[in-house]
Amino acid sequence: MTIPIDRAAALPSARMGRRVFLLGAGSLALSGCMSTSQPPVAAAPPEPEPLVTPAMYQALPEEQFAVPAVDVSQMAPEWWRAEVDYQTDEAPGTLVVETATKYLYHVRPDGRAMRYGIGVGRDGFSWQGRAIIAYKRVWPRWTPPDSMVARQPELEPYSIANGGMDPGPTNPMGARGLYIHQNGRDTIYRVHGTHQPWSIGKAVSSGCIRLINQDVIHLHANVRDGSPIVVKHDTAPDLVAMAG
Repeated sequence: MTIPIDRAAALPSARMGRRVFLLGAGSLALSGCMSTSQPPVAAAPPEPEPLVTPAMYQALPEEQFAVPAVDVSQMAPEWWRAEVDYQTDEAPGTLVVETATKYLYHVRPDGRAMRYGIGVGRDGFSWQGRAIIAYKRVWPRWTPPDSMVARQPELEPYSIANGGMDPGPTNPMGARGLYIHQNGRDTIYRVHGTHQPWSIGKAVSSGCIRLINQDVIHLHANVRDGSPIVVKHDTAPDLVAMAG
């Protein structure tokens, strides 16, 4: 006996099954595009290691005026004192100042030199040539030349006529001064110290050739009166320095 099929009753069931299948497939598709877990959080980069003040730049309390440790965060390592290879025809004992590269070299034997980072002021660019270090001074007085006083009248109390500024920790000449003479005459240019480490490696507003106090003390102790000095505003081919 054949049982007749009620097509009207069967259609809703078929449609419902199709709908359930489509919904299930859609859920599976959505689950493939979504993640229930949080993305990994990138680790923060490590803090840079603070610069450690080397022994040569520690405080010098035994000086006539105590010299504080150099704040090396204000003076990049490229300007720190270092012995380097240095190819030159200059005799050992000569000072070579390269204002363009902001370095002073004290020539040593066997192709070596002690290199110091320097700051160069406007007056430091006013003279170049060959001369000698006529003499040196410990904690010198500062007597700005008349040309500087004319530009900066506030310096009048420290003029040559008024005897200059007493030595001290903030004196612009710093802890030591090396006096440059040419043909027996004072050039008015100096190699001197400074208490401002941020000025090393830069062209500052005034002054001659400045080294951080610890460096000018070291240089002063190793330079003899009468030593030759060469000041140049560019780097000649025969003066090539390589870090050693």
